[in-house]
Amino acid sequence: RRKATTSMLPLRRVLLARRLPLPSQSAEALMLARHRGAAGGWARTLCAKAEAKPEAAAEPAADAAEAEAAPGTSEGTDGDAARVAELEAQLSELDEQLKAKHDQVLRALAEADNARRRAAIDVENASKFSVGGFAKDLLDVADNLGRAADAVPAELRDSEEAPVLKNLYEGVVLVDTVLHKVFSKHGLTKIEPLGEKFDPNFHNAMFEAPDPTKEPGTVMHVASPGYVMHDRCLRAAGVGVVQKPA
Repeated sequence: RRKATTSMLPLRRVLLARRLPLPSQSAEALMLARHRGAAGGWARTLCAKAEAKPEAAAEPAADAAEAEAAPGTSEGTDGDAARVAELEAQLSELDEQLKAKHDQVLRALAEADNARRRAAIDVENASKFSVGGFAKDLLDVADNLGRAADAVPAELRDSEEAPVLKNLYEGVVLVDTVLHKVFSKHGLTKIEPLGEKFDPNFHNAMFEAPDPTKEPGTVMHVASPGYVMHDRCLRAAGVGVVQKPA
């Protein structure tokens, strides 16, 4: 109450000086409350202005900081772009090197595969034709056995009048038969192309003669049989060929 009275003293002095009636206690309390409310609002206004000043001052400072940082940011962006370009160039170079190495590896694998195939073929041929030279030398023996058997007249081959010759003939034929069985066991086959078309890969034309009963180019006579080892001609057959008509 004392504080309220003290606060209202200036107002009372004004009213007494102007000879105006003094307000009641309730009116004084109301006026005092209004006065305090106005004072509080004025204080809040001052506080708001005081708070707004640092924020307003901070905004230019922030703008200045951003302006100062902007060149650095641009420089950082340019540096990052240059670094990315450098890395992309290195990646492209490494990709080219990888492609080249991949191509070299594929070529090396292809060459190794071809080498293995050639080695396998060479091993197979060596296994098949390792006895080729020896078998070729035995062909003369087979030819002589055939000539010996053909030298015996046909009427004496089964005749009891010459048992020695008969036995000799049977022995020669038996040896020739066994020899050709051994040849077949090792892939060596006898060819007698009588009546077949002439083939220069397996036949050796020894002469030509006209024969109206056969087509030209047909084998009309076999002088010596040929031999084939595993589809490879070991010795061509010596033949006579039908001549073309003039």
